[in-house]
Amino acid sequence: MFSFFKKKPQIEEEKKISQEEDFRDIEDLIMYFKNETGIDFFNKKEIIKNKLIIFCRKREIFSFRLLFSKILEDRYLKQELIDYLTVNETYFFRETPQIEKMIRVAKELGYKAEILCAPSSSGEEPYTIAMMLLEAGFKGSDFHIIGIDISEKIISKAFEARYNERSLHRVSDTLKEKYFTKIDEFYALKDIIKDRVSFRCVNIFDENLSALRKFDFIFSRNMMIYFDQETKIKAKNILQKLLKRPEDSIYFGHADMVS
Repeated sequence: MFSFFKKKPQIEEEKKISQEEDFRDIEDLIMYFKNETGIDFFNKKEIIKNKLIIFCRKREIFSFRLLFSKILEDRYLKQELIDYLTVNETYFFRETPQIEKMIRVAKELGYKAEILCAPSSSGEEPYTIAMMLLEAGFKGSDFHIIGIDISEKIISKAFEARYNERSLHRVSDTLKEKYFTKIDEFYALKDIIKDRVSFRCVNIFDENLSALRKFDFIFSRNMMIYFDQETKIKAKNILQKLLKRPEDSIYFGHADMVS
């Protein structure tokens, strides 16, 4: 009478074994990711392939073809994949000369500035800009910064604004004490900075990007390095349309090489 229960584990094991993995064809996934985000992984196929295999196995997805069909139907899985494949390594006070140049121009414009950071990553760059503006004599009401990124996970981290010592390794002790609260091993950003920055999870290629507003200055550093030349030109044209005036400035990263 217990034979049914004895056979069940064997049936489940046979079902598990019957799921054969097929992680050969990665081109469609890479092309889809490029079309959706602009990021070109074709020259990093083997690295991305290994990462995608780990992603699939953790979710009991046994082929790239099945993953592709699932992300077309499941926007949450698609967002998980974007979060997983996008790199967001940054820190405070990185490449400050461009920010200093922007501050000089903003002073000439009368101490007013609407600023976009695309991408914003986990918030270190826009928060750095806010700190530098306040230190340069700007009032909190004189400026506002919007940070955008395609990763929901990283935007959540930016909203939380809690950072480890590594992220603050270029922040002076004076500024740490002024703008952060030490909580255990983390530094929590104070509201005087957080209130001047807002964040959106959005792709620069989304049609609704223009609904954000127009900006005096745009920072788009270390994003173009993931794009091919055609996509770089497309992204640059999109960002230029977000400027208030044609003569306003876009600051690209030194490695972005945008012509």
